[in-house]
Amino acid sequence: MYQRFFKRTIDISASLGVLIIFSPILVTVAILLHFFNEGAGVFFLQERPGYKGKPFKIVKFKTMNERKGPDGKLLPDKQRITPFGAFVRNSSLDELPQLWNVLKGDMSLIGPRPLLMQYLPLYSAEQMRRHDVRPGISGWAQCHGRNNLSWTEKFKLDVWYVDNISFKTDCEVVLTTLKNVIRHKDIDNSNSSKFTTEPFNGQN
Repeated sequence: MYQRFFKRTIDISASLGVLIIFSPILVTVAILLHFFNEGAGVFFLQERPGYKGKPFKIVKFKTMNERKGPDGKLLPDKQRITPFGAFVRNSSLDELPQLWNVLKGDMSLIGPRPLLMQYLPLYSAEQMRRHDVRPGISGWAQCHGRNNLSWTEKFKLDVWYVDNISFKTDCEVVLTTLKNVIRHKDIDNSNSSKFTTEPFNGQN
């Protein structure tokens, strides 16, 4: 009952409420990013797999400019992230636009974090079960080690969540996520789309 009805109702109510309450902050961040990003845009859009692997475009605040080197190629990420962009990432403000994805039904507040479309063929049948629910802004794996876990361990936690969704579990994730943000614990400042295929080797 919770997963089929109440979870979606809570997603809509909570995301809409947060967007309204934080709208002045969102507008301010967007304006500042426009200038700090040197006109490179305010939002970062990228195709990710959603429920049952169906693609959708995730929305985040863009924290890097598009400066290029003499060869015409983009400079490394570390050279393109702006001071304000780093602050936006460290404070997790870059995640707030995903509330729009939640309202649209692409995502849930809580669920396995969506990775890249190109990795779908690499999942084992068990790992693929992480897509039996909507992906989330935060998830069970993010609250249990996040950057200290291997990808295999993260996927196991994602599948555990799929099998154990409850109001209590989601509340625990929300509270832990808020604590981590406040304490700047387990904040991933790297490009979230970068990871190797190592965890998938020998599993297909």
